[in-house]
Amino acid sequence: MNRAELEREVDSNFDVFVEQLHSLMPQHAGEYVLMRNGRMISFHQNANDALAAGRAAFSDGIYSIQEVTDRPIDLGFFSHAVDPRIA
Repeated sequence: MNRAELEREVDSNFDVFVEQLHSLMPQHAGEYVLMRNGRMISFHQNANDALAAGRAAFSDGIYSIQEVTDRPIDLGFFSHAVDPRIA
């Protein structure tokens, strides 16, 4: 798996996810979506099921999983980290 390719995939999928979030919430809130190439492949009840589906479908490991939620996620320290180049 090429790390740069995976990062581009995740970023691209996230952009599509954010654009679609409002329409996903009524039917899929709390679920996890498996995404590839900017497409929503499948929805799952938990992250483990979404991960298993991604591994089974995409042996190259190039996909992403996102929880369908409009709540901000606290990433602990990383939520508050500041890039020293812009601080």
